[in-house]
This record gives sequence, structure tokens and C-alpha cells, in this order.
Amino acid sequence: MGGARRKPADGMAALPMPGDMPGPVNQRIYRILREAIVKGTFPPGSPLSEKDVSERLGVSRQPVREAFIKLGEAGLVQVLPQRGTFVMKISPKRVEDGRFIREAVEVAVAGRAAQRVTAPQLAAMAGLLAGQRRAARDNDTASFLDLDDAFHQAIGGAADCPAVWQTIENIKANMDRVRYLSLGDVSPLDRLIEQHEAIYQALRDGDAPAAQAAMARHLRELTMSFEPIRARNPGWFGAEDD
Repeated sequence: MGGARRKPADGMAALPMPGDMPGPVNQRIYRILREAIVKGTFPPGSPLSEKDVSERLGVSRQPVREAFIKLGEAGLVQVLPQRGTFVMKISPKRVEDGRFIREAVEVAVAGRAAQRVTAPQLAAMAGLLAGQRRAARDNDTASFLDLDDAFHQAIGGAADCPAVWQTIENIKANMDRVRYLSLGDVSPLDRLIEQHEAIYQALRDGDAPAAQAAMARHLRELTMSFEPIRARNPGWFGAEDD
């Protein structure tokens, strides 16, 4: 006789359909599941089943399996033999490693962007900042984070290095989980907007050292918010050396 079927994760019904998203199916599924984990739809310990995901998204199990592998490489899920695949706790080491690497990359990108940014690119960034201010007024943290990512991606484009964002996305998954938990009183939205505005001002002035310094200050915000967030959400975090 077979064992009882494991109950799907509660957030399964909330997953968006991948049909209108660009890119190969496995990448679309990866982005959908990554966002669900980052935003807490699937908290630590949630089970993820290839069968459940494939049925919910209307795809075959092979691209789901490939997405699970990539999620494992990003430190978001783990496979436990004879038990299944589960969302991992946030790894403090992965968070700090990701922040360190991201700072090294994005500080250099900001300096280069200050030397190359165009008027249309600055206008687009100003529009993203305006969107963040609206999201902050509405307390729409999901939109705020999406606009935050778009702002950083735009800086990569201004540096004529759009591929840098793909590299950054691959290393910041655990950072993003902390970012999502920290929005509010630990990392007030207004303070994050001020940091973005400082970066934008330096880019507009063509001041590479100022752009680099402003970017470094912004990315170190995570270091300051990490311990308060872990204290408030101890069940979300793994051991120090995970």
C-alpha cells in the first residue's frame, strides 16, 4: 500500500501562470517559484512537489525538475532523501556572501554608469524612483521591491553591462528573502528611497566616486538590518555556517 499523499504547500494556488512570461519554460518556472519563496508564499519547511507544481502550472515535470535544481543551487530548496523537496531556511552565510559579492560588482557598475549614462536612461530611473515613492505611500512592499530591482537593473544598463543583472540575481536569492522581511520599520522605505536618490544624483552629475560611495552605503543597509530581522523571525534562519 502507498503512503498518504503529502499535502501541497498552502501557497500553491497563489502561483501565477507562466504562459505570458518570456524565456524557456524551466526559467519561467524558476522565476515563479523563486519569487514565491522570497516573498514568503512558501515559508521555510514548505514542501514542494514536482507533480503539484507541474499540475498547477500546466507544464510537464521535466522543466519543473530543472527549476528545482536551480533553486537548490541558489540555496532556496533542499532535497531530503525519502522525504521530498523542501524550502530551506535562510542561510546567514549565503546572505553575507551574496551581499559582499553584490557590493563588489554593483559599486564598480555604478562608477561606470556615471561615466556612460544617457538622458533617456536618467529619465527612466527618475520614473522608477517616482514609482517607489508611490509604492511607499501605499505601503505596497511587493511593488516597492520590484521597482528596487528595476532601478538596479537600469544602472547595469546605463553601464552598458546589462548581463550583470543576471549574475547578481543568481547570488542574491537569500539576500532578497531578508530584504522582504526587513521592509517597514527595520529598513524604512523612505530611507531606501533616499539612498536611491543619492545614487541617482551622483549618476546625473557624472560623479563616479560619489555614485560608488552611495551604492556601497545602500547595499550595506542589509548588514544593519540583518540581526533585528533574524531576532524577529528566528524560525526563518538556519545556523550561522549553513
